[in-house]
Parts: sequence; C-alpha cells; structure tokens
Amino acid sequence: MSLPNVSSNPHIRSGATTQLIMFTVILALIPAFGYGVYNFGPRAIAVTAVCIASCVLSEIVFDLIAKKKIRVSDLSACVTGVLLALNLPVTIPLWQAALGSVFAIIVVKELFGGLGKNFMNPALAARCFLLISFPVSMTSFETDIYTGATPLALLKSGEQVDITSMIYGSIPGTIGETSMVMILLGALILLVTGVIDLWVPGSYILSFIVFLVCFGGHGFDPAFIAAHLAGGGLMLGAFFMATDYVTRPVSKKGQVVFGIFLGLMTCIFRVFGPSAEGVSYAIILGNCIVPLIDKFTVPVPFGISASEFKKGGR
Repeated sequence: MSLPNVSSNPHIRSGATTQLIMFTVILALIPAFGYGVYNFGPRAIAVTAVCIASCVLSEIVFDLIAKKKIRVSDLSACVTGVLLALNLPVTIPLWQAALGSVFAIIVVKELFGGLGKNFMNPALAARCFLLISFPVSMTSFETDIYTGATPLALLKSGEQVDITSMIYGSIPGTIGETSMVMILLGALILLVTGVIDLWVPGSYILSFIVFLVCFGGHGFDPAFIAAHLAGGGLMLGAFFMATDYVTRPVSKKGQVVFGIFLGLMTCIFRVFGPSAEGVSYAIILGNCIVPLIDKFTVPVPFGISASEFKKGGR
C-alpha cells in the first residue's frame, strides 16, 4: 500500500474558480463593449452575439464529437467570443465573424487539448487568421459615422491626430479598442479583483514607450507617445490578452521578459512595418516563445539541482 503524497506547509487555497475568473473578465469588458455599441451602433451587438454563439456552439459540438465532458459552463468560450468581437471592425460580414470564432475554439483551443493547453491566445489567433484571410473587410473601418483612415494610420503617414478623441474613443477602429478610458476602467476591475497584476501589462507598456522613444523618430515627444498608447489595440491587448494565464510565462521574471518582448515587437511592427498596428502579431509571437522564456526564468525548486530540474528530475 503506497502512502499518500503529503507536502509540508504553507498550503495556498483560493476560492477562485475558472468560472468566477471568466465572469470577472466578462464584467471588466463591459465598459469597452458598451462604448463600442455607443460609438458604432447596434451592429456591434450583432457581431458580438454571433462571436459568442459561434464559440459556444463550436465547443459543444466538438466536445460531443470527441466524447469529452462539455465545459461551456466555465465561460471560457464566452470570453473568447467577446474578446474576438472587440477586436473586429463593426462592418465585418457576420459569417466571417462566425468563421473566426470556429477557428478560435476548434483549431487553436480544442485541437490542442482544450482550456489550459492552447499555446496561443485563441481570440488573437483568430483575429490574425481573419486578417490574413480577409484583409479588406478586417481593415475597413468606414461607417455612417466615421470615414477615412484610423488615427494610427494617419499618425504613421505623418499627419496630425486628435489625441483627446483617441483617449475618449470618438474614432474609427475595432469595436472594443477605441476608448482608452473604458479599457482602463475594465483593467482596474481586473486589478482590484486580483485577476491580473501589472507585471505583464506594466512591462509591456513601459518597454513600448522606451523603444518608441529610441526608434520612433520623434524622440521623447509626449503627444506622439500618447497617440500611440491611445490608438489601436495596445491597451486592450496589454490588459486583456497578454495577461492570459495559459499563454503567459509562469514566473514574475518571465512575465517581465515577456512584456519587454511584446513592447519591442509592437514598436517594430508599428514603426518599421507596412501596417499601422502590430499588437496582435506581437502577442501571438510572444505566446510562441513562452516555453523558452519559462525554461530560463522558472526558479529551481529547493533541493533539486539546476541540471536535474532542466531534465525534469525530482
């Protein structure tokens, strides 16, 4: 008869469940979603509803076919649907929004084992998939209210932008990325409830500022920096997607390295790339190198040599 594996104290217990965490994330996304509806009209609701429904149905159908336990009650599929919708233009055809949702759940999440086993953020992976597959509809932000290029595109071409409008959100863009104020309000909810901390978003934003000052061609120009922070998906990505538990590094040191990498890549994409944006690709690339970051930053447990730990010894 084998004895149970009993470890010494301290033992950390938490009342947090996956469902509670996901519900908090949804709650924190309501300000950005609400402003998206106010800014773009009721079609933002339609796009979001299609994304959520497609994500939930995709997970149910896959689990039934694979004879797995149906876990949609953990709300992770709902979070993926909301995040994807907030990263889409309001004018996107609904069938494309549905296709992106199916890709997020089945290809990125379920085929790799389900929640906790996906190696990249499903919502951002789906956004990149849609950007590659349907570049015209994914980069078309003209509506009855807004015409012309986004502020980031104008900034990249050397034109002046209204930073105040960018901060409050009265600008073209995707459904959830326009209002910096509402995104930060949602981020505050996540910080206060302890769902996230500032290691990843803080190092991401600060390193982006440093690299932008060094390589942006404007030096330390507060207006230029503020426009880049308020424009595009930087704030939404930093607080709601780069902080994903599954696809970020484990240790605090690793999270800082991860954030610096994201800041560097976002700056490279925005300053030197053909597109004015770059957050989605930066985070996806960062997700891919998380195992490498963890390899060099996860602390060695007491009583195990570094060489044994790297080999998986006990």
